[in-house]
Amino acid sequence: MAPEWLRQAWHIIQPHKGRLIGAGCGLTFALLVHHYGFLWAVFIAICTGAGYFVGKRIDEDKERWLEILEKYLPPGRT
Repeated sequence: MAPEWLRQAWHIIQPHKGRLIGAGCGLTFALLVHHYGFLWAVFIAICTGAGYFVGKRIDEDKERWLEILEKYLPPGRT
């Protein structure tokens, strides 16, 4: 059985899990680029913003993942 604080934290995080996962993935990738020195400050902001955008779309369930890819990628890539 999980401690009470963990259950409360889960109830706070649950509605935003897609956003958090997306932002975390973007931030992690950006930090790897930073480590190797490729315009790191701008790249961190772009990756985090993109991760948040995708996670927010997943949370809102307005579009399916493939529909998002079809919208932004050239035809024949999905």
